[in-house]
Amino acid sequence: MLQALLTHIKDRRCPREQRDSFALEKLDIKLEPYLRRRGGFFIEAGANNGISYSNTLYFEKYLGWHGLLIEAVPSLSEDCQKNRPRCLVEHCALVAAEYPQHTIEIQYCNLMSIVPGALGDAEEERKHIQDGLQFLKSHEKVYTTRVPAQTLSAIIDKHQIEHIDLLSLDVEGYEAQALKGIDFDRHRPEFMLIEVRRKPEIEAVIGKYYTVVAVLQANEAYADILYRRL
Repeated sequence: MLQALLTHIKDRRCPREQRDSFALEKLDIKLEPYLRRRGGFFIEAGANNGISYSNTLYFEKYLGWHGLLIEAVPSLSEDCQKNRPRCLVEHCALVAAEYPQHTIEIQYCNLMSIVPGALGDAEEERKHIQDGLQFLKSHEKVYTTRVPAQTLSAIIDKHQIEHIDLLSLDVEGYEAQALKGIDFDRHRPEFMLIEVRRKPEIEAVIGKYYTVVAVLQANEAYADILYRRL
């Protein structure tokens, strides 16, 4: 316990140039200039195991933030609880407010697990899963299962969260549906970092509440776009 506390204090005092990045393409370091405050609150949806390619671990480790991790894959959700004990953890997939069921089907492929149909094209989804095989452990294989489905607003209400500095949303093409599960009249994160594949679809949901601040990374498949509340 004492060693963990000393490490925690040491991390907080670590100079910026000596800090590690945990996110893909160093998104966490690219985010920091917009989120300089200490002690903020984040929600990370698509949290994986809480460490690998995390967009929020940097802020927890070095800037004293805390938050909520959301992960649909059961084993990865359990890893989040072990790896990020200071965080709240929810095991579910985020869905739109009008989604009619209590569970939803997902196809497991570690970092690239998806809701079937999320990418809108069967061939694109096949390639997506094929690309994701590199992230599987030697004993793992692709499989399909059903997981709990919840709206983000329902989760926010459950935990009585009053202020959100950052929502990090990376759910492999299902971002627009997840955003439709937010009641923006009641729950409006200050910043949202969204993995965007179809920008018009995303901005049809959030356009009257948010504006683009920066494109932090882009490739032929998607862009990581930072939005700020109007």
